[in-house]
Amino acid sequence: MPEENRGVNWLRSALQVAVEIEFSTIPPYLCGWWSIKNRKCDASRLIRRIISDEMYHLGIVCNLLAGLGGRPRIRESAPTYPGPLPGGVHPGVNVYLSGLTKSLVGDVMMAIEAPAVPLTEGAHDPRSIGVFYEELLKAFRVVAPDLSVHRQMHERIGEDTLRPVRTLEDVERSIEIIKDQGEGTAASAADGQGDGHLAHYYAFAEIYHGRQLREADGDWKFTGAPVPFPDTRPMARVPAGGWDQPPAEAQRLLDDFDTTYTAVLEALDTAWDEGDPRSLKAAVRRMRRLETPAVGLMEIPITGTKETYGPQFRPRR
Repeated sequence: MPEENRGVNWLRSALQVAVEIEFSTIPPYLCGWWSIKNRKCDASRLIRRIISDEMYHLGIVCNLLAGLGGRPRIRESAPTYPGPLPGGVHPGVNVYLSGLTKSLVGDVMMAIEAPAVPLTEGAHDPRSIGVFYEELLKAFRVVAPDLSVHRQMHERIGEDTLRPVRTLEDVERSIEIIKDQGEGTAASAADGQGDGHLAHYYAFAEIYHGRQLREADGDWKFTGAPVPFPDTRPMARVPAGGWDQPPAEAQRLLDDFDTTYTAVLEALDTAWDEGDPRSLKAAVRRMRRLETPAVGLMEIPITGTKETYGPQFRPRR
């Protein structure tokens, strides 16, 4: 869309894309995290924090959309895996669901979070998520729309607090948080929040390279303490269309998972459709309940392979 045509309606449609982008990251990150056997290891802690951040980012863009009078459509736009990222960001990236492997970390996790210009070695990508948000913020500054707090949420999410967005300054701060936590800043691999955390791209890269990231004389390299790759449950990649004729116990767990997952989506829709904090809390509770059937699936071997089943994240019709 030419910049001169990016009005309030464009902002609403772009924010719906932002909702879809942020939500689409959560299922593959959850699958990787659930597959780790030792939840106290470095890799597990890094991924768990990033999942929390992504839930926070989802809340931010839902609040922004509600502030413009829109309603996030989460169940309707639930992602299908494998597939591309929404909105044309990082074209060529194929997001799939599997247990944690070097390939998942490099080809999915790092690829999703990759900055346009990484501080470490990495390909430049002018269609990064950060660039998408820069365009969104540029339009907010030009349009300077009135923002309503009606139906916006105020809730603690992990280490962050989701707050209503009232002013253009709030918009700028919110979008900078999303960009910095995901991609880092132009000068640092830190997330820009002063909490000592690395941005998501560099945290995933530590898992991939097996070393902590260190800066020396302006160069960022993976030369720090070891970050051992964890022992995992061997969840296979979920094929297009889902699992074909899984055994009865796997089908039962898949049905259980997808029923709860659908309830998560519906509760999230209700939260911002009605401005109902109870529905947001219910969505969080239900999301936690997804772990039991997910891990159960990861313990069921696929006949003729050394891999196991895993969740499909397919909403019930």
